[in-house]
Amino acid sequence: MRIVVALGGNALLHRGERPDAAVQQANIDRAVTALAALAHDNELVITPGNDPQIGLPAVESAADPALTTPYPLDVLGAQTQGVIGSLLARALRGALPGRQVAALVTHTVVRADDPAFERPTEFVGRVCSRETAHVLARKHGWHIAKDTTGWRRVVPSPMPEAVVETDTVHALLNSGTLVVCAGGGGVPVTADRDTGELTGVEAVIDKDLTAALLAEELKADLLLILTDVPNVYADFGTAHQQPVLDVTPAQLRDRNFPEGSMKPKTEAAARFVERTGGLAAIGALDAAYAIAHGTSGTLVRPELAIG
Repeated sequence: MRIVVALGGNALLHRGERPDAAVQQANIDRAVTALAALAHDNELVITPGNDPQIGLPAVESAADPALTTPYPLDVLGAQTQGVIGSLLARALRGALPGRQVAALVTHTVVRADDPAFERPTEFVGRVCSRETAHVLARKHGWHIAKDTTGWRRVVPSPMPEAVVETDTVHALLNSGTLVVCAGGGGVPVTADRDTGELTGVEAVIDKDLTAALLAEELKADLLLILTDVPNVYADFGTAHQQPVLDVTPAQLRDRNFPEGSMKPKTEAAARFVERTGGLAAIGALDAAYAIAHGTSGTLVRPELAIG
């Protein structure tokens, strides 16, 4: 079975943890233990998140007096892809002796006229006071907004249109290689219609939506979205909270999920199932094997498969 795994950035750096290399390595070792069981009998593509990881170099770049301007987000996205990809690839090689593993920096094409560029919504970087946020906004031309704990920079999050290196990923899979790619949703680029030339853009892409697109392009059998909760919940955080275990895309869309957390995951799962007729599942990282075998998590099936 061909499986595309969307691995949440918070699985690699838990909320509230220091972004130390040793901390992330320990979390990656835990993630790889869960994923190795899947890799034995399946073709595997892993797309890791990079939030909160991208926030660290973004802040460092903005504060570096040696720079005329901070490094753009496409460059920082490539940097975090390389770091996370290397850590995952080394851990996977150790857990799967003899298995070929490739960590690939990939680029994701977005539309230059995507409405998201006019409405930045994705938080990046550290929380700061309102006064500091406004100083940084004036200095760098940033957009800022208030989240639950303070003020942060917000950037566009356009829709992924294509993964440039899909054919390369496909060739690696066909050779028996486990592939780590599309980290953080991929390096955001636009493509010239005439020449195909790629140009980086100041944005971040939702990694779950990119994973769904990549799974579609690779003709995957399963899109597996791993996070820090055992399954999707209806009315999450309320007295009426109920687990959602078996659902169609339409049923998912009938429910309200938090925009910044579960909403992109349910939308990615729904899109993949609608466009391919395949299966998608959402659940906890430690239960990856059980989720893939239908005994844990939330399973999203085609409309005719339930009833």
